[in-house]
Parts: sequence; C-alpha cells; structure tokens
Amino acid sequence: MIEGAFLIPMQSESRSVSEKSSVFRFHSRSFLRVAKTNIGKIPIFVPVENEKTGPMAEKSLYNYRVEPQEVDFTLRATIPSLGAAILNTAGIDAHGKGFGVDALNADNHSWVLSRMAIEFDFQPVQYTDYTVATWISDYGRVLSTRNFTLTDASGREFGRAVSQWAMIDLRTRSAVDLSWVGDAHADAIVDAPSPTERPRKIREVNPTQRSEHRVVYSDIDFNRHVNTMRYIEMMLDMLPLELLTSGDPVRLDIHFLKECRYGQTLAVGCELRERSALFEIAGDGGPAAVRASVEWK
Repeated sequence: MIEGAFLIPMQSESRSVSEKSSVFRFHSRSFLRVAKTNIGKIPIFVPVENEKTGPMAEKSLYNYRVEPQEVDFTLRATIPSLGAAILNTAGIDAHGKGFGVDALNADNHSWVLSRMAIEFDFQPVQYTDYTVATWISDYGRVLSTRNFTLTDASGREFGRAVSQWAMIDLRTRSAVDLSWVGDAHADAIVDAPSPTERPRKIREVNPTQRSEHRVVYSDIDFNRHVNTMRYIEMMLDMLPLELLTSGDPVRLDIHFLKECRYGQTLAVGCELRERSALFEIAGDGGPAAVRASVEWK
C-alpha cells in the first residue's frame, strides 16, 4: 500500500460479499480469507487470534533511522524523506497482513493514495532512531483511512499523518467498492481515532509563480504514474530556503484528483503566502491533477 496518486470514478456495477469464502495460510503467521466476488478472488487479512486479548487489532510499529541521504544541509530529515518512511510503512504493513499490492496485483487491483495530511513538530537530525506506528481506523465505500504517528527513541511524538486510500481495478483504472472489504476484515480495524485532522481540501489556487516539469522514468512508481514524494519535491523546490530550513512545525495536505503519467509536461503553480503556500499541478494543459498546501506554524 505504498502510493498511487489519484482519485478515480467508481465502477458502476455493485459488489457482492455474500458469497462463500475460504481460509488458507499465508506466509507462516497470517491467515487470509479469499472473498469470491464478481470481480474475482481478492485475499483479505483476517487477524490471528491472541489467546489473551482475542482478535489482534492493535497498532503496528516499525523502526527507522534518519540516514545521511535523507537529510539536507541543516542535517535534519527532509519532509519528503519522512513522508517516504510513512508511505513505506503503509506498504510493509499491508504486505505483512496479506493485502499489499503484491496480493492485489494478482487480480489486477492496486491501492492508490487519494489524500494525505502530515504534520511534523520538528524534523529529527541525522542518525536519529524513530518508530512509526500505523493503524487502519475505518473503511468507507470509496476510501480506507490509515493513520500514523512518529516517535523518537525518548518516546516523544514528533509527527503524525492521516492518509486515505482507494483500491482500483488496473484494467479499467476505476475504483472498487470497498464496503465488502471492510465487512470481510473488520477485525483488522483498530479502535483508535486519527491522530490529527483529516486531509483538508484545497478548492482554489491562484499561482504567483509557475514552473514546468517533464515526467521521466525516475518520477513514476509501480502504478505507472508519478510518485507522491516526487510531487512534494516539485512543490517544495519552489519555496524559499528560509521556510524549508526554519525547523518550525509544519503541516502538509495533498489531494489527488487524477493521475499524471510518463512523458507528460506538468505545470506546477505556487501561490506563496507569508508562512504558507498553495499548489496546483496539471498535466499537458489539462485540469488540476494535484492540489496541496504547506503551512509553517
């Protein structure tokens, strides 16, 4: 569940989850139920029972270290490097529980990121050890919400994120109704609220400066469209160094409207304000594909 980068229309046909399902072993420690629907068989993680606590529905923890290639000249981790750790955690966690992109790709499905909000109280310095906690809090018909907190070795929380994901059919590039997914593995949902406000919508951007970027090989991900962190890097590159290196608390919201693909020419518009900026990215002269905001406190 690393990153897609667009929100697409739902397929018109309904999705039934009332059919029979089977259970089989996945790797050595997880079980999957395969829901037989009219879009094929899709593996769904069913948590293994814990003798003491019952069904496991807890936050998952993953450890990281700020490596030299992830810092800027202030020796603090960059926003894109921390964002990449967050999305990498989503992918690792989904894979380990049996509903990662590898499992979904077998039936020509994939996860794509629709919206995300990230907040950092500070950006840790080089060689800092930190832990990313992640959990799924809900499934809707279109979107699943996955949450994150980032905590340093002393136990101090310095970051948090809320992401919303859609599942698509790779043949039609259309979204799959997630209602049956939530019903089928409701036990995987953690009873904990999102750690911050959900992603904000950016409805209008009036650029004060613009740049262009041609999408090349290194920009695209496994879903064959522009990688989320590449979008963020394009936008941050338009901002003054004074903001980027201030070390002040920062929040970033990003909303994907459509995908951008290899070979397209992107127009990146920035509306710079005193302590914040709004962004809009469009491909080949078309409508907005991505909107985002960054605000320093």
